[in-house]
Amino acid sequence: LSSASRHSSLQLCEPTHTGQTARFMSDVFDQVIRECGEHNAQFQALIRKMVEQNLDIETTRNEDHYGAAIHHLSLLRNKRCLMAYMYNRAETIRSFRWKIGPVLPHEIQEKLNFSEKEYFRSHSSAIKSYISEMDIDLTVDMVPPKDPYIQVRVLEDIGEVSLGDHSVSLTKNSLHFLRRTDAEQFISQGLMEEFLE
Repeated sequence: LSSASRHSSLQLCEPTHTGQTARFMSDVFDQVIRECGEHNAQFQALIRKMVEQNLDIETTRNEDHYGAAIHHLSLLRNKRCLMAYMYNRAETIRSFRWKIGPVLPHEIQEKLNFSEKEYFRSHSSAIKSYISEMDIDLTVDMVPPKDPYIQVRVLEDIGEVSLGDHSVSLTKNSLHFLRRTDAEQFISQGLMEEFLE
């Protein structure tokens, strides 16, 4: 096995900081997929050679057998790395829905590939549907707050927003006394912060 082959598959297995995501490594991912194809072709060729020589592939222990075993183990290693890479990214993407909300900031969206964006939309839609069906917002704090209202300072111009039975203009640096459930989404997106005197 080449050191480049080992390096590319190991790159996918490198951990990232919890709750953060790096740009999808499509070049490395595609390279590992190509390597899988090459290992599979070599594996199949060695097995075919043994069959053509009328050797029992179950019991024969020659260079072709060991070569096939190496290619098979390389395929398994690459598969584990690919699956771990995708699983860890999926976990992080699911956590964004709970931490950030249904709209991802541009700096996160540009790090996701098309399938991951679709996965986030689908996951977000399932949560929204469940919340609507059960008539309970699962995205707010699990521990009941001392006060259902908080004072917030708007960090970015948000504009006119409808909150329950009234609407409010959320302009940069303005202070508001809002229900915690109304403010949570804006706070998680970094558009406002709780104002503590």
